[in-house]
Amino acid sequence: MNRSETTRQASETGGPQHTELLEEAFSRYQDELLGMLYYLVGDLEDARDAFQEAFVKCWRSREKLPEVKNLRAWVFRVALNAGRDLRQTAWRRRRRPLPADDSAGLPSHEAPPEAEVARREQLALVEQAVLALRLEEREVFLLRQNGEMTYDQIAEATNLPVGTVKTRMRLALEKLRKAFAKSGEE
Repeated sequence: MNRSETTRQASETGGPQHTELLEEAFSRYQDELLGMLYYLVGDLEDARDAFQEAFVKCWRSREKLPEVKNLRAWVFRVALNAGRDLRQTAWRRRRRPLPADDSAGLPSHEAPPEAEVARREQLALVEQAVLALRLEEREVFLLRQNGEMTYDQIAEATNLPVGTVKTRMRLALEKLRKAFAKSGEE
């Protein structure tokens, strides 16, 4: 096989530049993707599974990368769909609640016990409030907050009009404000 045939085959199968681009994108967005998927599916292991499934789906479609206008939005859309798929099959399994301690397996930063208790209480309040959002609102909120995506990017990733995305975000923020105000009164 000569060099031009090798180059042609590499470009047909995604090529090394597409491979590197995809690996770099998943590496760069890993924390945001896992955070979004965690709140979407409700379990860290399921979130990791969805993350891996999203990478595999992107990998299999890497030849389409030159057609992708916004790589971040594309990767988040694939991950969101992988999370949705996993969540849809989860109803058949027994759902496990989110752990009360999100730092399981993470190194401790040795905060004073009182500060750690307060931090955990606040984190539990945030988790409850986010999980109480309607699914559509939660997805938009997580893409905006964890994915740091613009409304236009969220609209592209979810195939929704920008106005619908903004409405869902507004509703999510209103519900979260109410939840936090209510907890402040207690």
